[in-house]
Amino acid sequence: MRRDGRVADSLLALLSRDWLGAPVAVLVVGVGVGLVGSRAAWAVVLGGLAVAVGALLAAGSARHLVLLARKARASPPPGRLVDVGDHRMHVLGEGEADGGPTVVWMPGGHAPGAEFRELHTMLAGSSRSVLVDRLGTGWSDVGPFPRTTAGEAEELLAALEAAGERAPFVFVGHSFGGLLVANAARRRADLVAGLVLLDPTPLEVIAFGPPNGQLAAMRRGFLLTAVRQLFGAHRGPADRVGQGCAAVSAFAELSPSGLARVGWETVVYDGDLGDLPLVLAVPRDLTGGEAVLAAARDAAEAERISRFYLRSRVRYLAASTAARLVYTPEGTGHDFPSEAPEFVVGVVEGLLRELRAAGP
Repeated sequence: MRRDGRVADSLLALLSRDWLGAPVAVLVVGVGVGLVGSRAAWAVVLGGLAVAVGALLAAGSARHLVLLARKARASPPPGRLVDVGDHRMHVLGEGEADGGPTVVWMPGGHAPGAEFRELHTMLAGSSRSVLVDRLGTGWSDVGPFPRTTAGEAEELLAALEAAGERAPFVFVGHSFGGLLVANAARRRADLVAGLVLLDPTPLEVIAFGPPNGQLAAMRRGFLLTAVRQLFGAHRGPADRVGQGCAAVSAFAELSPSGLARVGWETVVYDGDLGDLPLVLAVPRDLTGGEAVLAAARDAAEAERISRFYLRSRVRYLAASTAARLVYTPEGTGHDFPSEAPEFVVGVVEGLLRELRAAGP
């Protein structure tokens, strides 16, 4: 990795400490006191301002830590915290396999497993269903930096083993989570009975797609939220600072330059999954992606953008000789797991029935 990447990850690792706000506040107050002590008029004014800012930062930091402690008491982990290297990952498994595969869910973005709690609950009545908080999300530890898809695929497999979840698994991943579970399947095909990919992230759209500032804006948003959390300026529930920092790090590979560094370990190429049963569920059109089309210079470019995204969307079909395509309900877009949860659970249950019928 480049030197600037190592520096950025070191800074994110430091920022991810929820207690960091206190020493920062003390440092600001100390600078202010030193300026006041010089007795120069300008220094006294500037020093007094620094002391006031430091006091506000200290109060905000204390508020953040208190709110985190309250949240931890009110919301204990519903599953198990298992050791993965030097860190703990949260795994929640419910339901019975009844001789069939265990379903493991992975939501999109860098979200915790609880994002798919509704889908998990719907399936757990008839099958073994597992939610995993990747490091830096939910009840799991923040984990080491950098956060990468390749590293998180290894951590997912290690967490399932440590939790005692038994293979074979059916991995179900949405968007960025689809890229993650496809990586896990490529690494340990012997543990995987099948894949359900819910509009997974095709890395071609990162490397070759039209300019798109949304991902960079998301990273900036995560970073700003982390700083706000650190000093108690919460816009909603209190969360650990490390969760935003982990997302900033994970999304670093979703850029042309970032992908160039990690491509060989991260891209799932044609044929990489052999004959693994794979169901690819995608919307028929670009519902929800109107902003991307609106950025086109003219109608011809809009048509080219639409064609590019729609064809990139189905590229995972080439990863396995046993892949098939299903379309999501009419009017749904990329977020169809929350828009049509019954459809998603139905697709997963259909694959489970096929696998049970096929036998070991």
